[in-house]
Amino acid sequence: MTKDIAIRNEEPCDLDTITQLTKSAFESKSFSSHTEHFIINALRRADLLTISLVALVDNAIVGHVAISPVTISSGISGWYGLGPISVSPEHQGQGIGSKLMTASLAELQHLGGLGCVLLGNPAFYGRFGFKAHPSLVLDGVPPEYFQVLSFGSDVPSGTVHFHEAFNATS
Repeated sequence: MTKDIAIRNEEPCDLDTITQLTKSAFESKSFSSHTEHFIINALRRADLLTISLVALVDNAIVGHVAISPVTISSGISGWYGLGPISVSPEHQGQGIGSKLMTASLAELQHLGGLGCVLLGNPAFYGRFGFKAHPSLVLDGVPPEYFQVLSFGSDVPSGTVHFHEAFNATS
């Protein structure tokens, strides 16, 4: 694990670095659409980055996480989607992603979020309490990869929709 990982909110001067970091983090990933950096920028333009945190090691940005609102077909509000989350390739496997996860989820709870959903590897995200839940679905996605974390006891039912920014290609 890397020592001295600092987490803070993104600042306007960080935007180009976040774009390059995100691009680099997903560049070699076969599961990636390679549009993650476009998604973050589109969410920011739509003023939908509820949480946008960066991780720093030696004052250099080495990680980023975005959380934005989602809609659920049942009409319940207060639910959010986590992602993209990125760690620079040379810093992966050092606990930076875990620290970003923990900080962003704590902030989301502090802001009054009811829960969070994400699309990702169950082995990684299960460590933070995320799990597939049959009552919430994301169309076109294998259910084991669409995961839910409720901050209360109730998980709503319905189909989850991420903002149109998640279709950004430029």
